[in-house]
Amino acid sequence: MTEVPHEHGRQQRTWVPWLVTALVVLLAGGVLFLANRSSQQAQALAEQSRAAAEEAANRARDAEAARLQLAEKLAAAESERTKLATEKEQLSSEKEQLSQTVQEQEAELAKLKATYDDLQDKMKAEIANGAIKLSQDKGRIQVDLVDKVLFDSGDASISTRGQEVLTRLGGVLAKVEDKSIQVSGHTDDSPPSQKLQGTFPTNWELSVARAVNVVRFLQEKGGVPARRLVAAGYGEMRPVAANATPVGRARNRRIEILLMPDLPKQRNTAVVKRALADSTTPKNAVKPAKGTK
Repeated sequence: MTEVPHEHGRQQRTWVPWLVTALVVLLAGGVLFLANRSSQQAQALAEQSRAAAEEAANRARDAEAARLQLAEKLAAAESERTKLATEKEQLSSEKEQLSQTVQEQEAELAKLKATYDDLQDKMKAEIANGAIKLSQDKGRIQVDLVDKVLFDSGDASISTRGQEVLTRLGGVLAKVEDKSIQVSGHTDDSPPSQKLQGTFPTNWELSVARAVNVVRFLQEKGGVPARRLVAAGYGEMRPVAANATPVGRARNRRIEILLMPDLPKQRNTAVVKRALADSTTPKNAVKPAKGTK
C-alpha cells in the first residue's frame, strides 16, 4: 500500500484549525465592532438626552422667571390701581370739602355784609359826624369809636351818651352769630392825669378798663353773648395818627370793636386765615368771665 493519500489527508486536517481560528477572530471582531457601535450609539443617545434635559430645564427656568416677572408686574399694576383709586377718592373728598368750604365762606361773607349794612343804618348819625368810623376788609368788620363818644374826658366810666350809642350797637352785635368780637382800648401818649393815676397808673390800665367796661355793657345791657366777647388794652402802643397835634391825639384815643369770622378750625377757610393773620394777641388782654359784674 502506498502512504501518499495518508499524507494528503493529514495536510488537509492541518488547515482546519487555522480556518476555525480565523472564523473566531472574524466573529470576535464583528462582535467587538457591533458592541463598539452600540456603545457609541448609546453614548450619543445619552448626550442627546442630557442636552434635551438641559434644554427642558432651561426652558423651565425661563418660564418660571417669566412667571415671576409677570407676577411682579401684576402686583405693581394692582398696587398702582389701588393707589390711583385711593387718590381719586381723596381728590373727590377734598373737592367736596372745598365746595362745602366755599359755600360756607360765601354764606359767611353774605352774613358779614348784612351785619355791616345793619351797623351803617343804626349808627348813621355818628358815622356822618365822624364820631364812628365803620370799615370792612378781609372778612372782618371794624368799628372805631372816638373816646369822647363813650367816655368823659380822662374817665373810664361810660357816659350817658355812650350808653345810648352802645345800646344801639349792642342791638346789632347781639344778632351776630359765629363771630369773635374783640373790644380794644387805645390812648394817646399822654399819661393819665394826676387825679386818675391812683386808679390808672399808666395808659395800660386806662385802656384795659375802658375796654372791659364796654364789654360788660354789651353783655349786660346789649345782650351780646359773653363767650363771643374779648377785652384788650393796647395803651398808646398802636396809634393811628401822630401824637404831635391835638387832632392826632384825639384820633388815637379810641375804642375799636373788631368782628372776626369764627368758623371751625378744621374748615381752615381763607377768611379765617386772613382774619387771624391780621389779628394778634395783645399784651394785657383780658377776657371777662360770664356773668362778670
